[in-house]
Amino acid sequence: MRLSLRGLAKRLRQLRGRIRGRIRGHLTLKMGAIAMAVASVTGAAPVAAQAQGKDAVSFFRSAQLNDARGIKPLLARGLDPNVREPERGETGLIVALRNDAMDVVELLLAQPKIQLEAHAENGNTALMMAAFRKNKPAVLALIAKGAQVNRPGWTALHYAAAAGDVEIVRLLLEQHAYIDAESPTKVTPLMMAAREGQEDVVKVLLEEGADASLRDAGFRMDAAEFADKADKPWIAKTIRHFQAEQMMKR
Repeated sequence: MRLSLRGLAKRLRQLRGRIRGRIRGHLTLKMGAIAMAVASVTGAAPVAAQAQGKDAVSFFRSAQLNDARGIKPLLARGLDPNVREPERGETGLIVALRNDAMDVVELLLAQPKIQLEAHAENGNTALMMAAFRKNKPAVLALIAKGAQVNRPGWTALHYAAAAGDVEIVRLLLEQHAYIDAESPTKVTPLMMAAREGQEDVVKVLLEEGADASLRDAGFRMDAAEFADKADKPWIAKTIRHFQAEQMMKR
């Protein structure tokens, strides 16, 4: 029995050692990935890139925690404010918006070299993230700074519609957002609102002229059918009732 227990204790020590080694390896790989991302953006030499890679790790941690004071010295040392984190390819501005870190957002928007239209690997821009997070102050600040409301594919209006934020939807429409903007598979903001059960947004979009008869390229469904498929029959009813009223007015 003693030998068995000793053997078990030895085995546990070996496993702990392997786990620590894997964690150290993971951190080393992550640091290296960030360093390579920095090098690809800045053209820095390997040693300089590694140093900036460490700054980038601190940068993204501070962006998540809304620590603008922690970011200021990193930018002062020359860190590119548009550096991307390796997992999603998001810029610090997008990461800050994802985490509602408004002090960091304000700091980054004040940087002369900030790229408002930089997008993550999935195509998300800062304005799209702000709309999805229902962050009206950020949406206003980005638009005032020159962020583009309209773009090919997914738009901020799609995201605001899916999130159900009527104020941001109206704001984007006032800024001439294309109401029937189509994603790569021709999904419109109305379809997104219908699928997510955002009845107030559906009503606003219909009243503002959204075309409920459009169909996406994947399922060949219109907005009402999107609602049906998502088990939102009351949304489908709202859309079809609106369409019937419009037909009667003609």
